[in-house]
Amino acid sequence: MTAIYRRELGSYFHGMTAYVFIAFLLVFSGIYTMIYNLNAGYPNFEYVLQAMSIIFLIAIPVLTMRVVAEERRQKTDQLLYALPLGMTRVVLGKYLAMLTVVAIPCAIMGLYPLLLSAFGSVFLPTAYGTLVGFFLLSATLAAIGLFISSLTENQAVAAGLCFGVMLLLFFMADLSDLVPDSTGASLAALLVTVLAAAGLVRLFTRSTPAALVVAIAGEAGLFVAYLTASDAFAGLFGKLADGLSVFERFYVFANGVFDLTAVLYFLSVIAVALFLAVQSMEKRRWS
Repeated sequence: MTAIYRRELGSYFHGMTAYVFIAFLLVFSGIYTMIYNLNAGYPNFEYVLQAMSIIFLIAIPVLTMRVVAEERRQKTDQLLYALPLGMTRVVLGKYLAMLTVVAIPCAIMGLYPLLLSAFGSVFLPTAYGTLVGFFLLSATLAAIGLFISSLTENQAVAAGLCFGVMLLLFFMADLSDLVPDSTGASLAALLVTVLAAAGLVRLFTRSTPAALVVAIAGEAGLFVAYLTASDAFAGLFGKLADGLSVFERFYVFANGVFDLTAVLYFLSVIAVALFLAVQSMEKRRWS
C-alpha cells in the first residue's frame, strides 16, 4: 500500500493536478477572507469556509477524475491487478494520496485564524472546528469521486459524472424544499428516488436483475410502510434529504457546533464509497 501511495502522490505533483487543486482552494480562501474578514470586518473565519464549500463542485472532479479512469484507459490497471495486493490496499493507497493533497491547503488555511486574531477577536475553537468539518467534507467528496472514477476509463466522463453528483449533493436540501410536506407528496418523491437508485444500480453494475430487485423491493417497502403508518410520511422526504446531505452536515460546524454525529456520518460515507470502489475494481479484475 505504501508503494501505491508514493506512486499516486508522485503522479499528482509530477503533473499539474495537485498544484491546480491547491492553488484553486487557496486563491478562493484568500478572496473570501478578504471579503468577509478584512473588508466586512467579520471575526468569523467559519464564514469563509462555509462560502468556500461550493468550490468543491469543480475542485473535486479535477482531483479525482484521473485516479482510476486514467489507469483503465492506459491499461496500467492490469499491473495493479498483477500485484500481490488486494484491491482494498490499492484503493486505500490511492485515497490516502488524495487526502494528502487535500490536507495541504487545509493546513495552510489553518494559519488564517491565527493571523486574523492579531487584528481582532477570533473565536479559535469554532474556526478550527469548522476547519475540521471542512477537511472531513472534502475527504468525503474525494471518496465519492474516487468511486465514480473507478466506473469508467474516460476522464471527461468521470469528471462530468462527479460534477453532476457534487451538484446534486450541494443542492439536495434546496431541492427537497420544493416537495410539499404532505404524506402523498413525500411518498411520491420517495418512489421516484427509489426508481432513480435502481437506474443508478443498472448504470453502475450493468445488471438488470439487480436493478429490478432494488426497484421492486424499494417500491414494495414504501407502499407497505405507507399503508402501515401514513402519518409518518408527512415531511419525511425533506427530513431524509437534510439528514443525508453532506453539505448540510458541514454547515452545522460552521454554525459553531462540533457535531460528532456528523463526523460519524462523514466517516460512514467514506467507508461506503471506498467499499464500492473496491468492488468496482474487483469486478474489473475478474472480468
